[in-house]
Amino acid sequence: MRLLNLLVAGMLSLSLAKEGFGPTDQEWGYVTVREGAHIFWWLHYTTATTKSIEKPLIIWLQGGPGGSSTEYGNFEELGPIDIDLNPRNYTWVQYANVLFVDNPVGTGFSYVESNQYATTNQQIAVDFVEFLKGFYKDLPQFESVPLYIFCESYGGKMTAEIALNLQQAIDKGEIKSNFKGVGLGDSWISPVDSCLTWSPYLYSLGMLDTEQYESLNNIATNVKTLVEKGKWDDATEAWGSLEFSVQQMAGGVDFYNILTKIQTRFSTFKALYKPRDVVELRITAESFMNDQVAPALNLTSTWGAQSDNVFNYLRTDFMKPVTDVVERLLNETNITLAVYNGAMDLIVDTPGTIDWVDRLKFKESPFWVGTSKNAFEVEGVIEGFEKKAGNLEFYWVLRAGHMVPRDNPNAMLHILQQVTDNFQV
Repeated sequence: MRLLNLLVAGMLSLSLAKEGFGPTDQEWGYVTVREGAHIFWWLHYTTATTKSIEKPLIIWLQGGPGGSSTEYGNFEELGPIDIDLNPRNYTWVQYANVLFVDNPVGTGFSYVESNQYATTNQQIAVDFVEFLKGFYKDLPQFESVPLYIFCESYGGKMTAEIALNLQQAIDKGEIKSNFKGVGLGDSWISPVDSCLTWSPYLYSLGMLDTEQYESLNNIATNVKTLVEKGKWDDATEAWGSLEFSVQQMAGGVDFYNILTKIQTRFSTFKALYKPRDVVELRITAESFMNDQVAPALNLTSTWGAQSDNVFNYLRTDFMKPVTDVVERLLNETNITLAVYNGAMDLIVDTPGTIDWVDRLKFKESPFWVGTSKNAFEVEGVIEGFEKKAGNLEFYWVLRAGHMVPRDNPNAMLHILQQVTDNFQV
C-alpha cells in the first residue's frame, strides 16, 4: 500500500508540474498567511529523477529583511539559470527539489494589501508555518519528503525562529512535515558580535591603521551598549553609522566579499542582501523580474514594490539576537543545525560568528569545546574546515564571502551532502 501511495504521489507531482520561467518543471503560487498578507513561492522540481519525492525538499530563504529568494537566490546564486538566462552547472536543482520563498510578506512578489507587515521575528515564523500548511495542501506529496531550510544573512535569523515554531507545530500535530534540518549561512544571529569584530578583522587585514581601529571599536562599543539597554531602534541607527564609518576608513570595502574591487561609495546599507553596485543591480533585477518573469508566471503583483517597507517595519527587531532560539533548537529538537560562513565575508564575519557559536549552551557543549576542526576536501582541494558536536555542525568556508553558494559551490555541495545525508530520502 505504501508503495502504491508513493507511486501515486510521484505521478501527481509530474501531472501538476508546468512550464514557468527556465528549463525545469515548476510550480508556483500564493498562500494567504493572514488576512491581507500573501506569501509567494516558486518550486523547481529536481532534475535528478523523474519522481520528485525521491529527493529532499530544500527551502531557500534570502536575507535583508526584504531580500527576494525568487530573484537573488534563484538567479544570482543557486537556481537552474542565471539572470542572463545561462544554465548554472552547479545548481542545487540537480540534487534536490528547491523551493524559493519570498519571505516575509512584502518581499519580492509577496505582498500585503494594507500595512500587515511583520514587525517581529516571531510574527515572521508564525506566518511561515501558515505558509507551509498552505504549500503542503497544494502539494501533499511533499509532506513525507525530508525538508531542509537553507538560508543566508538575515534569512538565518528568520530561519532559526521558523525552525523552532515549525518543530513545535509538528509536535502538536498542527502540521505534517518531515522536517530534518537547517543550514544557517553567514547568518545575522547575533548582530552585535558581527559589529564588535569588524574592526579587529579589518585591522588584521591591513585595511585600518591603529587610530581607525580604535575609532571603529568605540563606535561598535556604542552599538553594544544600546543593545544591552534594549534601545533597539537606536541600535539599528548606530549599526548604520558603524557601516558608514567602516566604508570611509577601509576605502569602500565590499561588505560581502573583502576581495572584491568596487568603486568608492559611502552609503549606509539598509539591508544585508544587496551586493556591490546596489543601484545598478536593483534596477536590473526589478526590470528582469517585472518585465520577464512576472508575465511568464502570469503574476499581477509588482516585484520589489514593498521590500523597503519590510525592513522599516522590522527596524526595532533588526539588532535583536536569536542565540537563545538556536540553543532551544539544539536542546529541544533533534534536527541538524548547520552553521556555515565564508572566510571573506565582512557583514557577518567568521570571527563574530565563531564568538556566538562558542558561547552556546547546549547538551553537547563540553564535547564541542574539546573537539578540533578538520579540513574537508572536494576533488583533492581543501575547501574549508568542519567541526561537529551532537546536532550542531560548523563549516569554515574558504574562498567565499557572504554568498557561499555562488562564491564556492564545491564547498557548498559538501555542506549540502553532509546535512542531507547525500540527498537521501
